[in-house]
Amino acid sequence: MMGPTLNSMVSSLQRSGTFINSLIGALTIGGQQLFSSFAFRCPCQVGKNVYYGSAFLVLPALILLVAGYALRSHMWTITSEYCCSCTHPQRRISPLERKLACLRFFTITGRALVAPLTWLATTLLMGTYYECAASEFASVDHYPVFDNVTASKREEIIAGFPCLKSTPSDVTLVRDEVALRHRYQSQMLGWILITLATIAALVSRCLARCCSPLTTLQHCYWTNYLHNERELFEQAAEQHARLLIMERIKKLFGFIPGNEDVKHIHIPSSQDWKDISAPCLLCMGDDLQGHYSFLGDRVEEEEKEESKSEGIELKP
Repeated sequence: MMGPTLNSMVSSLQRSGTFINSLIGALTIGGQQLFSSFAFRCPCQVGKNVYYGSAFLVLPALILLVAGYALRSHMWTITSEYCCSCTHPQRRISPLERKLACLRFFTITGRALVAPLTWLATTLLMGTYYECAASEFASVDHYPVFDNVTASKREEIIAGFPCLKSTPSDVTLVRDEVALRHRYQSQMLGWILITLATIAALVSRCLARCCSPLTTLQHCYWTNYLHNERELFEQAAEQHARLLIMERIKKLFGFIPGNEDVKHIHIPSSQDWKDISAPCLLCMGDDLQGHYSFLGDRVEEEEKEESKSEGIELKP
């Protein structure tokens, strides 16, 4: 009794956007903490702090954004079926399909932005990267301790603030005040980013639902339809491919692997090797009945004379 119930709960959580986003955010925060502990070491040198700190702040966010797009299977479905110029010539995309594709793309974008925004917000709230990058631009002109210090020496001292190097007591007070100011600026930017991201997520979700061609129940049905379609399609494709390749191997060698009752074998000819090696399975020729799309129905080559809604009779 617990087996099906547990499987149902796991499947429901996997399809829950809130759960997935929370999991991605938690993993990003954990990765950021480990990354900061073992990899980040501010050089504390003039001309290097700003590049080093900025790189650790921005580049991982960009990598996470690209990975967020690349790891979404629906992204490649949209790209191949709606953006690629080499699609099937009989593939006619209806306005409804375009709207659904745009809705799916915005959903993918929202999910892909979770990790980079979490990284930026976490690093800004911690303040370590920002403190390293902004240390060279700290203003210390109003501190009397730097009145008799040359400009180059002043820049060197300021660049060394993030490393907590041993300094005179009067310079230590300046270093602590500069560090507090940078932490204040970094954390304020972090909270501003979190606020703007929250407002943007709410507004975009409202706009997506307002501009969507589907009602709430239709959107729920469409989401479940896409999930079940991909799952059943992968199962059917795996079984179909296995049966097809078994027939081709039997034609090539004269027997099927695992068959102990082998009467005779076949010596493949050069043409047999060409036939089995040719990538002709995905482009059967011009006699296709239609093109399959994960975001739409099969596109028939011939126009139907009349279009009407029909039911599907399920027979035992």
